[in-house]
Amino acid sequence: MCYYYLSAMKDNDNALATNRRAYHNYDILDTYEAGIALWGSEVKSVRDHRITIGEAYVKFESGEIWLIGANIARYDSASYMSHNPDRRRKLLLHKKEMRVLAEKTQEKGLTMVPLKVYLKGNLVKILVGLGKGKKEYDKREAIQKRETDRIIERTLKNR
Repeated sequence: MCYYYLSAMKDNDNALATNRRAYHNYDILDTYEAGIALWGSEVKSVRDHRITIGEAYVKFESGEIWLIGANIARYDSASYMSHNPDRRRKLLLHKKEMRVLAEKTQEKGLTMVPLKVYLKGNLVKILVGLGKGKKEYDKREAIQKRETDRIIERTLKNR
């Protein structure tokens, strides 16, 4: 796993949107940073934090990677020919990274999930996670472990 991308995940000051449910539903094994092909009104709307990626997913089709289901609200000051909020958006990755992602998703049964949209300089980037779906009992175990950790932390703090 690349530590550079993990450090990008920890900086929430530049996060425009996060997909917190992805960590609940998937075991994230690896992360990749990608650019997004956006129109001008979409960029302005994203900078206003008017993007949701909770229901979005990433799909590999005909040699390209697409972000499907992300909703970028219309920009209020744009003209009447503004963008479609629910359109598919192309993700920009190196060919080597796309090849690796395509192989892993088809062979090992992994899926690509959008984790976070953030600004890097003037560019809008998305963090794509390669994850394996959790079973229901795995989710319950994670919740139980989190609760016991909170109780232990609380008792140690009150000592």
